[in-house]
Amino acid sequence: MFTAVERLVAFRYLRAKRQEGFISVVAWFSLLGIMLGVATLIIVMSVMNGFRAELLGRIIGLNGHVTIGSVERRIEAYQEITDQLLARPDVLAATPMIEGQVMASAKNGAAGALVRGVRAADFEARPILRDSLIAGSMDNFTQQDGILIGVRMASRLGLTLGDSLTLISPNGTVTAFGTVPRMKAFPIVGIFEVGMYEYDNTYVYMPLKTAQAFFRTGDAVGSIEVMLKDPDAAKATAFDLRGSLPPGYTATDWQRVNSSFFNALQVERNVMALILSLIVVVAAFNVISSQIMLVQDKSRGIAVLRTMGATRGSILRIFFMTGSSVGVIGTVLGATLGISFALNIESIRQAIQSLSGAKLFDAEIYFLSQLPAKIDPTEVIVTVTFALVISLLASIYPAWRAARLDPVEVLRYE
Repeated sequence: MFTAVERLVAFRYLRAKRQEGFISVVAWFSLLGIMLGVATLIIVMSVMNGFRAELLGRIIGLNGHVTIGSVERRIEAYQEITDQLLARPDVLAATPMIEGQVMASAKNGAAGALVRGVRAADFEARPILRDSLIAGSMDNFTQQDGILIGVRMASRLGLTLGDSLTLISPNGTVTAFGTVPRMKAFPIVGIFEVGMYEYDNTYVYMPLKTAQAFFRTGDAVGSIEVMLKDPDAAKATAFDLRGSLPPGYTATDWQRVNSSFFNALQVERNVMALILSLIVVVAAFNVISSQIMLVQDKSRGIAVLRTMGATRGSILRIFFMTGSSVGVIGTVLGATLGISFALNIESIRQAIQSLSGAKLFDAEIYFLSQLPAKIDPTEVIVTVTFALVISLLASIYPAWRAARLDPVEVLRYE
């Protein structure tokens, strides 16, 4: 497509001389603009994908795919319903649970907490919970009526294994002097870290029987969480369960519960992609301006080439090559930089944080303890293709203008 002479002339024009210093600076800024635009787009999209994947995996792993509830907020025949759910081929596990808000009080202060009463076997059946236990043992979870707390709650309240945490329930005992809140001290037998700030700072796990006694629910639970073999089928499974369960029971899938949250993430992701794409477009305009200035500066050389027999098509290809080379090189460098940065983003964050002393990623705000990044090959290909197409389109007009120069008009007064 390009002859050896055309390639030689094109790359000679890319190496600017001293009198063409400004044109060279503009070309370099165009290359840097495309490189930074592509790299930024890949990094931001990877971080957004990482956020969504991490939050989705942890929320689904911790809360279940379908939640069975009751309009009375009590499920007394929970064992029968659990056995019925486990008999389904698409159900992986079913966890009866009691959940209640309490005030957690310790020697270093007090804070609100969310108690979850579960059976030890159900706790260990969930990999995200079983693998999150960083201190203590599940053996004491049932033997001592102990509780499990998150690592951030333990740090905030100054608690370690063996300490006691007093839980105060707002549903107290009614006496002649009013309602007296129920309170009880529980030994801490384990500390977990799931990597989400809300769970590590707020959640308390206790044995199901202990929670039933503490919240005075009798032999009943508040809900049953169902884990499916295919989380994406939760909506269809919930619809099927609503028809098979007795009247008064509800089935809610995780997509319905978290729809607003993940829709907000998707909208933010799309808007960020649109805004950052403008960086590449602006850089493409710089390519146009630098190439137009190069054509203007090389007009006499173009006229000489035309008088020596170069066709308009040859001139067009020469300047198309000079302009597209800036876009291609910038896109390749940007993709390399973006992928490398995304793969090592947590290490880079830690290094910048240690050097500057500033907290770049606050777990209390962003829910996660580490900055996640997940590179999607399809998005990288789309980004690179978009940058190449924009760069190639930006090179067409200056090349066409160079090919349209009339050598007679240019050399008339030379």
